[in-house]
Amino acid sequence: MIYTVWLPLVLPFLAGPAARRLPASLPPRHAVLVLALAAIGLAGASTCALALLVVPGATHVPAVAAVGHLLVPLASGAPDAVVAVAAAAAALLVCCTTLLVRGAGRRQRRLRRARALAARSDSELVVLADHYPDAYALPGRPGRIVVTTGMIRALSAPEREALLAHERAHLKDRHHLFTAVVDLAGLCHPGLRALREPLAYAVERSADESAAAAVGDRGLTARAIARAALAARAASAVATTRPGPALTATAGPVPKRVAALLGGPGPDPDPGRAIRPLVRRAATLALLSCVALSAGASLHAADELHDGIEIAQGESP
Repeated sequence: MIYTVWLPLVLPFLAGPAARRLPASLPPRHAVLVLALAAIGLAGASTCALALLVVPGATHVPAVAAVGHLLVPLASGAPDAVVAVAAAAAALLVCCTTLLVRGAGRRQRRLRRARALAARSDSELVVLADHYPDAYALPGRPGRIVVTTGMIRALSAPEREALLAHERAHLKDRHHLFTAVVDLAGLCHPGLRALREPLAYAVERSADESAAAAVGDRGLTARAIARAALAARAASAVATTRPGPALTATAGPVPKRVAALLGGPGPDPDPGRAIRPLVRRAATLALLSCVALSAGASLHAADELHDGIEIAQGESP
């Protein structure tokens, strides 16, 4: 266990570089799902690894040994080193748990406030009298699309329809849940924070593609997103009333998203020479391999720990 248990703590740092290449490897909707599942798997495996590191050192405490009916502490190295590692792992577990509980509570409070705002209107579309150009999807039961009069004036009627279709896709596909999963996973392991930017981009690209399919015009959708972003950037005021869980079409690298829309459906087009399909899927394979290795290492370490406990109890493994 002393070797395999460290893999789930190291592999999340390798997930970020692979995640950044996912939009070039998968359709946006699939990239969103893979990133979210990878974040869950890697966060769970790293948390399990920390818990496994605590157990050997804890068995050096007489009360713990008595509860486990252990004749001797688990033999996994020098006692001082084992206890020190266990103490460090326990401190990290407490820190991660605290951050996770606070982060989940903060997101829940923001979501409740967003739902309260959404419940004030009986219509899916909420128009705010504000000169600042803004539009965003507000999750709720049901969700709402909020648009300011400034954004309405900045776009033509067809462009407004494309923008609303984009925000409607955020609500339909429940993108705020995927962003919440990756954000909370980043609180469990610092290496997983690198997944936030790729996930945010994939979420916007997924909504872009849904909007293009809804209006039947990729060029119109690209133009609507570009003009909305330019209008928001050119405005002198800053949007301060947008709730935390809101998702907006003007987020992320808009020029890259516009280029992807104009390049056709599917994975983002590669600006260089054509890449073989196997190479294009390398990022996906690398990320999934990190998840599989982390899960396998955690299970293997848990199995070794179980055998060690049986030996320490005077039983055969």
